[in-house]
Amino acid sequence: MEKEASTLRTMFLIALSCAAFVLLSAFAFRGWLEHGTDIFLAMAQNGMAWCL
Repeated sequence: MEKEASTLRTMFLIALSCAAFVLLSAFAFRGWLEHGTDIFLAMAQNGMAWCL
């Protein structure tokens, strides 16, 4: 019983970590879609566009 609870807890933490990563990635992608051009132009003005 102890091992089953530990496995369930581990699976829950892995699922929670994956969900957090997906949510963070979705917000980053949305931000890039909305502000990508502005970010690129700001970097180009500073001479740092080659970093992309």
